[in-house]
Amino acid sequence: MAQNVLGGELETCGTEPMTGFYRTGCCDTGTGDTGVHTVCARVTAEFLEFSAERGNDLSTPRPEYGFAGLKQGDRWCLCADRWVEAHQAGVAPPVVLEATHARTLEWIDLADLRKHAAVD
Repeated sequence: MAQNVLGGELETCGTEPMTGFYRTGCCDTGTGDTGVHTVCARVTAEFLEFSAERGNDLSTPRPEYGFAGLKQGDRWCLCADRWVEAHQAGVAPPVVLEATHARTLEWIDLADLRKHAAVD
């Protein structure tokens, strides 16, 4: 079973909308996931704008892919490097640590993730 950044079992990130590289609701990863979609984030309006400015519009519905578009508060598995970019720009969204894959620690320090931990 996959582990989260805290060393426990990887929890589900979100199913409404269905997220994850494999669209299982989990931020699991594997050899085909070159984007490393391992950070479970609760997206913010600021992050969605930031991502769109960098060429990855996550807000606009794409019905041809069964994607309704994200809105503030949705949970989504982000690419580790995109979260790092957002962090450096001061717009990193909150992170759900229990649902963030342990492989994320190859890109992001646990202390930084803890500073941005989502509070339910």
